[in-house]
Formats: sequence, C-alpha cells, structure tokens
Amino acid sequence: MTLGELVQVLGENSFYPIFFFLILPFSALLGNIMAKGEGHESPWCFFYTALIYLSVIPGIFSILLNLFHMMFEKRSIYETNMVTDILPIVSMIVTLILIKRNVPFSAIPGFGKMTGFLSIVACIMVLFFFVEKTNLFIFSALPFTWILVILLVIFIAIRLGTKKLFS
Repeated sequence: MTLGELVQVLGENSFYPIFFFLILPFSALLGNIMAKGEGHESPWCFFYTALIYLSVIPGIFSILLNLFHMMFEKRSIYETNMVTDILPIVSMIVTLILIKRNVPFSAIPGFGKMTGFLSIVACIMVLFFFVEKTNLFIFSALPFTWILVILLVIFIAIRLGTKKLFS
C-alpha cells in the first residue's frame, strides 16, 4: 500500500480517522480533569508524551503534505479532504492547547522545548519531500510501513546526534 492509497482509504472510510483525531483532544481533556495540578508527575507525564506524539506527527505531516500538494502539484484548495487534510491539524492544535493548560511542555519527558521537537519532525518530512521531488529515491512507491520505519530511524538518529552534540 502506498501513501496515496492510504490517504485515499482513510478518506473513503472516514470513521477511523475521525474517531482517532477526536479521541486525542478528548483524552487530553480527561487528563486535565483527572490530573489537575499533577500533570508533571510520573504516570501523567508519560500519558501526555504519548498524546503529543500521536497528535503532532500526523498534524505536522498533514501540514507539510498540504503545502506540498498546493505548491508542487498545484492542487486546488477546493479538493482538500476535511478528514485527512484538516482534521489532523485541528486535532493537534486543540490537543496541545489542552495539554499546555495542565502542564508545561518542559515538564514532559523528552520535550524540553516543543519547538525543537516540531522542527525536527518538520525537517525530516521536508527532507523526504525534497528527496522525492529530485527523484533521488522514490518514497511514494514504498509501503507506508517502511516510510514509518525510515522516519523513526531518522528521528532517533537526529535525537541522539543532537544530544551528543550539545552535551
């Protein structure tokens, strides 16, 4: 299954992405209610870490994919699928706002600076798009699971490299 096929399947079967992207802010809201004032403590900070990863990666990917479609493929804004193109971005923003209300991002493990994390994810995806457009390597023909594995490996390498560089 290619990335285009995955987006098409998710657009046609909208229950799953709608459920996923609505459950993230709802979970953050429940976390705020249940962990009022305790968001920086052990079980809650790991819960918020998972929520941040689950919302930010699809959100940034959706932003970059929309920019890519509009800039390079000249796709009209009227062809935008609300479920696969807009909902991840809105879900990411609402989830991050709800998490920020209960706990500062600096208290969450691995997120000393949220902008650093977002920029690393965005840079990896921009790098993928650049390599794809220059035809150095074709990612769209790869199965989506391989793209996720490559993204994860690059993310871990960048995180370890920046830790060693700045420590």
